[in-house]
Amino acid sequence: MARVKNKQARDMWLQKTLRDIPGGESLIDIGAGECDNAPLCEHLDYTSQDIAEYDGAGNSKGLHTKKWNFKKIDLICDLYEIPEDRSWDNVLCSEVLEHVVDPVRAIQKMARIVSPGGRIVITAPFNSLTHFAPYHFCTGFSEYFYRHHFSELGFEIEKIEPNGGFFDFMDQEIGRSTRIPGKYSRIPIDPISFVFFQLARMSARLYARLDGPRNARRSSELQTFGFHVVARRPQ
Repeated sequence: MARVKNKQARDMWLQKTLRDIPGGESLIDIGAGECDNAPLCEHLDYTSQDIAEYDGAGNSKGLHTKKWNFKKIDLICDLYEIPEDRSWDNVLCSEVLEHVVDPVRAIQKMARIVSPGGRIVITAPFNSLTHFAPYHFCTGFSEYFYRHHFSELGFEIEKIEPNGGFFDFMDQEIGRSTRIPGKYSRIPIDPISFVFFQLARMSARLYARLDGPRNARRSSELQTFGFHVVARRPQ
């Protein structure tokens, strides 16, 4: 069986979740970036929003995309300044919460612009490396963040699923570790260390396969890539 990676698992979950939304409903994609999720929303009345400031290079610290294109964005403004003269049946916020200065205020904003009975769909990291700096304000969010704040807002959480567990995370980061020494220590990884990392990565993959289904890893209580959440506003 092919190994499912972090982004691939998230994309698969988004594909199913968004395509299950009834056709014709409205959806605002908050922090849509390059609108990668737009093809999954072709059956919906889709609006993309972004502050449109990140250029792919940022301040050059941490991880970057090198280029970034906002040409498809419908509504260019800060998340907190989205007009409230209308509401949407669905609010999508995928891999954005760590890039807003006040994530609690962001959740509250989403709660105000979603229609009664509507859904808020969120994916965000549980623990992330620095990326898109200087627009990286939080490393991530636990399931308790969502449960607490959506409860405070009177929302019902319909789904909250982890994206992998501790061993999946170790697999990814051990693989990344072979590239980090050359960047920060200025000494490329030596052959013996490379072999050691590969053996450790194989062990992490083995333990991951023994850790239950990917969306219900037992070790996700300790570490996961992030949580996939659907919360519904009461009628």
